[in-house]
Amino acid sequence: MKMSCHLRALCLILALSVVCLCAGCARNEEKRDRRAIIEEMVVDYGSYGEEAEARIVSLLKELRSVDADAAKRWERIMALWKTADTDLTIHENVLPDGLPDTDELCIVALGFQLNPDGTMRDELIERLKVVAASAEKYPNALIVCTGGGTAAENESATEAGKMAEWLTANGIAKKRVVVEDFFNDTATTEIYTYDILAERFPQVRELAIVSSDYHIATGTLLFEAEAILRAEKADAQLLRVVSNGAWKAPSGALSTMFQAGALIELSGDVETAFEIYYETYDIHELPPLH
Repeated sequence: MKMSCHLRALCLILALSVVCLCAGCARNEEKRDRRAIIEEMVVDYGSYGEEAEARIVSLLKELRSVDADAAKRWERIMALWKTADTDLTIHENVLPDGLPDTDELCIVALGFQLNPDGTMRDELIERLKVVAASAEKYPNALIVCTGGGTAAENESATEAGKMAEWLTANGIAKKRVVVEDFFNDTATTEIYTYDILAERFPQVRELAIVSSDYHIATGTLLFEAEAILRAEKADAQLLRVVSNGAWKAPSGALSTMFQAGALIELSGDVETAFEIYYETYDIHELPPLH
């Protein structure tokens, strides 16, 4: 009888140990939320490029265990990002031949910071010359001018507003020109431009981006990413970027880390995005790559 009590006590201790061990395992394997996984993945690629490939594969697997639909979308976005600069043909001065000459095509003109008094800088005017030539080549295409108020001494001036004025003054019919002047950064511009097109111009199916040559890859990536994130199904897409027209700028560049910030902003994490834009994001908060 005494031995039986000892055995029961021992079994109880072992059972409690197993329960505690399993509880500890559960705590160690607690899943992170989607936002944290996406942030780490995007910042890793923005910081390390192709060196982060193994980490990205691992993070996509982790994301799949949390949100399979999100994982499918971000797998497509990361694949686009890897080819954004290498597989993209940039067309200088005017959109290329072969695009649909219908109202299904929308020319998206990306803005550029205004002078303090609200006048346009030369770079923005050069971009507009490409827009005008492209609009003449495709007379049925809609034109969306983008960019908010960036004139330090003129609060009423917006990039998109000044662009629209220039285009109509240079022979483009006013009814073809749409102004998106609520936001200044490229990521938010993509979001709001999609809202405008979806609500007011549902016939639009294809986009052509016009900007300076160094800005085309980023603009294309962000519009494509926004389309993937908005689609009802992960393997579908709302709109397609089919081409571009560019002014060949003598200088200018956008870093991969800037692209990372913009993608994070599209994901809904505005706070982290602006830490990246203003270079206050601490990469050391994430696990080291190696």
